[in-house]
Amino acid sequence: MATDPTPPTATAAASAPRYSLPPVRLPAEDILFCVDVDLEASAEMKSAAASAPSPGSTSTASPQPQPPAGAGGARPAVRRMDAVRQALLLFVHSKLTMCPDHRFAFASLGETVSMVKKDFSSDVGSAMEAIHSLSASESRYATADLTQLFKIACQEGKMAESQGRLLRVVLIYCRSSTKPHHQWPVKPKNFTLDIIYLHDKPTADNCPQKVYDALVDALEHVSQYEGYILETGQGLARVLFRQMCILLSHPLQRCIQDDLDIPKQVAKKTPAIEAVQNEDGAPVSSQQ
Repeated sequence: MATDPTPPTATAAASAPRYSLPPVRLPAEDILFCVDVDLEASAEMKSAAASAPSPGSTSTASPQPQPPAGAGGARPAVRRMDAVRQALLLFVHSKLTMCPDHRFAFASLGETVSMVKKDFSSDVGSAMEAIHSLSASESRYATADLTQLFKIACQEGKMAESQGRLLRVVLIYCRSSTKPHHQWPVKPKNFTLDIIYLHDKPTADNCPQKVYDALVDALEHVSQYEGYILETGQGLARVLFRQMCILLSHPLQRCIQDDLDIPKQVAKKTPAIEAVQNEDGAPVSSQQ
């Protein structure tokens, strides 16, 4: 009994040249974290439970008073700096799991930049010590000058390039009214800049949109490869952790931020929860 001839489409697929992408080893990263230590870094964050109402709930009753902290009481409030430290630990452990050759250094931002851990290292213990030493100031800083940060990054970028490595700066900024500034001339770019911006909701007393615009200008001015700027005014620690996971991506493997569509939602959400989560990631510009 005769068999059916091979379909033309199958023949064409079999004869088509095979596409292959030769493996390329990406340069290991030197990553300099710069954490804002202004008083606003001590702002209290929300709990996920408090931010998401029960599905279908329409109650307008006043919230019940919370039990006092202590044995059997409510947990102590989580501050921005607490969440930032946890996010940094998450990043360091995850990045070293991907490749143990990545190295880290740490700085703080007051009125200008100060080094917390100057030498880049892949030692987890050294990174943990530097992260735990970060703390918010008890006062507000009148200015936020990024010039010294860019100067340090330029010098370290040259050293990293000479070693076949890539330098990245990750700035975590927390001020809702103080626009960062810099006096950095246009030069060949030799490092990538990422920014996470944690801010309050817009009010008559602050201007997070103007701060955000200043941060975007700084990123575009200095970043060698595609740098990401991620922001939230919702005060949820889980949003910060999600953003930090996005920054695990290597600068040489990134799409442009406008095409970024992660993380993917893996479960259907109720309309109430979906509204809250959509608001978490909304750009600052949509809040005014």
